[in-house]
This record gives sequence, structure tokens and C-alpha cells, in this order.
Amino acid sequence: MSVRYEPAFGIYIHWPFCASKCPYCDFNSHVRHNPVDQKTFVEAYGREIRHMASLAPNREVTSIFFGGGTPSLMEPQTVESILDMVSKSWSVSSTCEISMEANPSSVEAERFRAYRAAGVNRVSLGVQSLDDKQLQFLGRLHTASEAIKAIEIARETFPRISFDLIYARPEQTTEAWETELKSALQLSADHLSLYQLTIEQGTAFFDLHERGKLAPLPENASAELYELTQEITTQAGFQTYEISNHAKPGAECQHNLVYWRGQDYAGIGPGAHGRLSVNEGRLATATIKNPEEWWQQVMVHDHGMVEKFALLPSEHADELLLMGLRLAEGFDPSRYEALANKSFESEKISFLENLGMIETLKDGRIKATLKGFLLLDAVVADMVSFV
Repeated sequence: MSVRYEPAFGIYIHWPFCASKCPYCDFNSHVRHNPVDQKTFVEAYGREIRHMASLAPNREVTSIFFGGGTPSLMEPQTVESILDMVSKSWSVSSTCEISMEANPSSVEAERFRAYRAAGVNRVSLGVQSLDDKQLQFLGRLHTASEAIKAIEIARETFPRISFDLIYARPEQTTEAWETELKSALQLSADHLSLYQLTIEQGTAFFDLHERGKLAPLPENASAELYELTQEITTQAGFQTYEISNHAKPGAECQHNLVYWRGQDYAGIGPGAHGRLSVNEGRLATATIKNPEEWWQQVMVHDHGMVEKFALLPSEHADELLLMGLRLAEGFDPSRYEALANKSFESEKISFLENLGMIETLKDGRIKATLKGFLLLDAVVADMVSFV
């Protein structure tokens, strides 16, 4: 029997501006040396919100996520205006999770109370490390003490908080990571996002790596740190509900679950992506990445989309598998098979089970094991070939 989720519809708002570009970042973020005219951009956000609502009307919004870039560079009035425009275009659930990514500089931390008054009820802090030397290496503008202060203010201000750390950094030892992670768990409330450092093309770290000036941590050492992470977070009462995300029961990020469960979300702002179920099928949308070019198109056409096409059922199925295997709850193979119009070969599924890469749950869902998480790209490739 196909597993059904509670109805969910997310809104992703991308604010692309940053104070500086981190050397590991390959996200759509832009540094502007002159102040951004936020009132002008707010008008464009409103136009694109209304256009997206015309494509997907009569939905109840269950999550809103301000991502970036650095959304905490937005004035609280900008956030309030955008939330007001969302509520005028769709019905917003009384339990809607409204998240904002924030950098823990002292100036931005002072704005937290104003963001809370605007409607934000969950904040995700880009801490990245609790060691000053490592923060400098990662190109962050805050210190460890500023991060701790921001976490404390966030805990006093928002019902829910999370923060990110980046580990598996060059030459990082298990002892150093264990100390840092345990300190983070003492500071955290109910959610942590823990990402291994990856060297992405187009970043400053990639250029350093190409010139032989940056050596990533070896794969075996990275795997050891990942296993240690699972052990320590589990002992602290955190469940690894997604490959890099850890939460106490009930504190999972509802917006990100929309992505990973293959549900609908509207992407608003420069470089935002979306997935919308409409009469012609499941639409994939993407907007212009450059903020000024996006603004110009929105002011003419009421949207900044450069892509809007219906996914083939097989493409939708592959997305479900790719995202679902990232989750501890796994994915529903019957949902995949209905879209792909073909079935998994049972003996090949058994092969991966015997290798300890996946397991089939009592309700029929298939999930990756800890061993499978360590080799997830290979597991996904095998699963796609098994139909």
C-alpha cells in the first residue's frame, strides 16, 4: 500500500545577497558593495509571489523558508512585507513553519526580535565552526564567541532554532571533531545540520585544490568522522532523520521534508527552484540567477522564470528515489513504480540488502542504512538500474 503524507505546500524565498562570498560556497549568492534597495526588490517579490499563486492556486501553505545568500541582511520590514504578500496570495496554515537562515554576526543577532515579531518562528544559524581559526579558514565573518551569543539570543527569541556546522575539514582529527560536536550539542535546542566539507567547482576552495594548495580530508577519515557523528548525536537524543540533519523527535525541519518527500513548493526570488503539481503535470521551475536581471524581468513579465516545464513521470520518479534515500524514513517503492511504470527487480534489491546498503521496512518502504549513507551516490545509481 502506498504511504501517504500529510498535505504540505512550501514557499521558498531566496534572498541572494551576502556580505562576502565564502570560499566553499557554490550557492547563488552575490556581494554588492552598495546598499541593496530593498523596497524596490520587495515589489518584485510580490509580483512573482502573485504569479506563482496563479500557477498553483487554492493551496494551504505549511512552510515558508527564507534562504540565501544571507536572509538576515533583510530589514525586518522586508520580511514582514513578503510574508504579508504570501498570506494575501495563499491560505497560510496556523501552524506554518516560517524559517530564516541567519549569520551570527552581532549586528544581525540584534534583529532577531524584530524578525520574530514579523512572523519568523524558526531560525537556522550558519555557525559552521566553534573554533576561531577554522572560522577564518572557512571565510566566515564572525567569531566563535559571536556565534555562541547569537545562539543564546536565538534560543530566547524563537520557538525553534537550528545551526549548521561544517566538518571533515583538512587535517581534522576525530578528537577535535568530537570536542566541537559535543560543545555544539550542549548549545543546541533541538536541531543540527552537520555537513561534510566538499570542494565544489566554481568556488575559491576548488581553485586552491586545483593548484595543489588545499588537500581535502581523505575519504576513509571522512567516513570515520561521519560514523562518529551518528554515534554522538544519537547518544544526545538526536535522530539522523536525513543524511546530514539531526533532530530531536518532532523537531525535524518541515520545509526541507517537503523537498525530500517530493511534495510541492513554489520557488520565489533570483535563482530559486520550484516543483508544482498542476493540470499539465508536475512543473519544474527555475528563475534567473542574477538579482538585477531577475528584477528587470519580473517588472516586465511578473516573474523571473527562465525554466518552466512538465517533468516526465520517470523524471519525477527518479527525484523521489534520489531525495527519499536521503531520509531515514526512506521512500515508498510503490509510488516510484507507479510513476516509472516499471518495477524494481526483487533479486537485485536483495543483493543491496545483503551488502548492508539498504533495508526494507515493515510498511514496504526502502531506506539506506548507515553504510548505505556513506556510499549514497552509488546506492542511488544501483537502485535506478534495478528497474
